[in-house]
Amino acid sequence: MEDADWDLVYHVHVEGAYKVTHAAWPYLRAQNYGRVIFTSSTSGIYGNFGQSNYATAKLGLYGLTRTLALEGRKHRIFVNAIAPTGGTRMTEGLIPANVFELLKPELISPLVVYLGSEQCQDSGDLFEVGGGWIGKVRWERSQGACFDPQAGFSPEDVAAQWQTIGDFDQAAHPADNIEALKEMMANLQKYAN
Repeated sequence: MEDADWDLVYHVHVEGAYKVTHAAWPYLRAQNYGRVIFTSSTSGIYGNFGQSNYATAKLGLYGLTRTLALEGRKHRIFVNAIAPTGGTRMTEGLIPANVFELLKPELISPLVVYLGSEQCQDSGDLFEVGGGWIGKVRWERSQGACFDPQAGFSPEDVAAQWQTIGDFDQAAHPADNIEALKEMMANLQKYAN
């Protein structure tokens, strides 16, 4: 991949979304209401061979979604993202014809219309959609392992706790940075006293 390939995808997907939203935001704030829906991609969520530029840009839009959802909530501006799968020029020939026919792009629009409605109160969320199926995506984090920040810890200590670090039996689903920091803050509090 050349820098130009990276830059073009960034400019189209991230900068394009930013510029349109940046221009609309003052109007949404002034009317104390708005809905913004970004188009992400499963390539960003799960990765896809040969698409590092596209995947990065598309998952970056989810970061923008989460942040603008926080900033917009007090103005009743709700921001969500969709990761659509549809039969398009980009996917034609990659998908069997009988499946391609069922992946009509117009099957994406009912979700977009609902997310854009006053009825929808969700904000900061990511939805996969395609072929008549819709699912909500969320982050999941393991309980993790705690180490003494005063005494320090080594790569060997990390290796010894590796199974615990990756154990999702008691997974958490932090909704924001405050929730995300709870485990770390509890660990710091334990050693700060």
